[in-house]
Amino acid sequence: MITIQAPKTLEQLMHRMDLIAGLTIADIAEELQVKMPENLQTEKGWVGQLVEAYLGATAGNLPEPDFQHLGIELKTIPISRTGAPLETTYVCVAPLSPALGEQWRTSLVYKKLAHVLWVPIIAERSIPLKDRQIAMPFLWQMTPEQEQILKTDWGELTDLIVLGKHDEITAKLGEALQLRPKAADSSVRSAGSTEKATQRMRRQKGFIFAPVLPSRYCANNLI
Repeated sequence: MITIQAPKTLEQLMHRMDLIAGLTIADIAEELQVKMPENLQTEKGWVGQLVEAYLGATAGNLPEPDFQHLGIELKTIPISRTGAPLETTYVCVAPLSPALGEQWRTSLVYKKLAHVLWVPIIAERSIPLKDRQIAMPFLWQMTPEQEQILKTDWGELTDLIVLGKHDEITAKLGEALQLRPKAADSSVRSAGSTEKATQRMRRQKGFIFAPVLPSRYCANNLI
């Protein structure tokens, strides 16, 4: 794989956003000299990693924004031809034993969502992987109103974890932020706190967020 240097400024990142818009997955793979997988069933994160490599993201699996020096997280969004999101977005793993007294502004969820570069990909099931196309990426920062909703969701979900009420956490909780099983295999579990302060093995969960697309976003007009 060809290595792309990380953008040093917001202007450099925005230039790369312009360059990637309209490219297909096959175009990017060829430019980076990466072999495409036959399908994504066993390579679910492959497209996101490909986009990260093209744009020069550096954080990898570190618990910080993908563009470390810019404080910007990168998230890909599969969308329809009309620009509708096809699924929600994974934010980060939820700690099953959160640090007591942790605040919203120091949480990993906040760090991941404070400033996001969304990269929409036209990815309807009928479109072969190689032909899936990048629509125009855009930068997003939460408004005070959006932050309050996310902060409230995060606080309520985190409180349930701290109190050991894991069985009360369902995908229906949270207006914009939810907790859902993260591990692909239900046998993957982690130790979580309980009301009796004993340790029980709990299935790992992740914070999930519904992408916020600009109003009147239409993929066909933005590639």
